[in-house]
Amino acid sequence: MHVSVRGKNIEVTNALRDYVEKKLGKLQKYFENLQEAQAMLSVVKGRHIIEVTMPLNGMLLRGEEESDDMYASVDQVVEKLEKQIEKYKTRLSRKGRVNGNNKAGAAGATGADGKWEEEERGIVKTKRFNIKPMRTEEAIMQMDLLGHDFFVYINSETDETNVVYKRRDGYYGQIEPESK
Repeated sequence: MHVSVRGKNIEVTNALRDYVEKKLGKLQKYFENLQEAQAMLSVVKGRHIIEVTMPLNGMLLRGEEESDDMYASVDQVVEKLEKQIEKYKTRLSRKGRVNGNNKAGAAGATGADGKWEEEERGIVKTKRFNIKPMRTEEAIMQMDLLGHDFFVYINSETDETNVVYKRRDGYYGQIEPESK
C-alpha cells in the first residue's frame, strides 16, 4: 500500500514516516484492494493531530485524532479506522444475508441478554432545497447565518456542486468533486 505522509507545522522525520506507514499498513489485512492512504500530520497549539483518508471500494474511510504525542495520535487513529472497517464489513455481510436466502438479521439480532444489538442506521429524513450558484465566501456566510455545520451550493466559478463545512479547529473546509 502506498502511504503519503505530509506535515504541517511539524518535521516529518524518517522514524515518524516509517511508524505511520507501518501502522497504516496493518489495515491491509482487512482488504486486499486497500492500495493507498494519505496522512496529514500537524501541530496546532501543542496538540499533535493526524488526519488519515483511505479510498475503499468507491467510499472514503477517514479518521482524525489528536493528543499530546504524535505517536499516540497515530495509534488512536488506526484504532478508529479499524472500528470503521469492522462496521463496514459487518454491514456488507448483513446485506449479503438479507439479499441472499437467509433473511434473518435484517432488522437486527438479539443477544444472549435479550437486548437488540445495534441496527443498521438508515435515512430518517430527507430535505429538498433550491441550490443556486454562489461564490465560496457567500456559501460560508449563508452557512453561518443558518447556524449549520455545512452548506451545499453550486460554485459559481467552477459550475460544480461543492460543500463548505466547519472544522473542529474552527476553520472552514471545502469539498469539491473529482472524477477519476
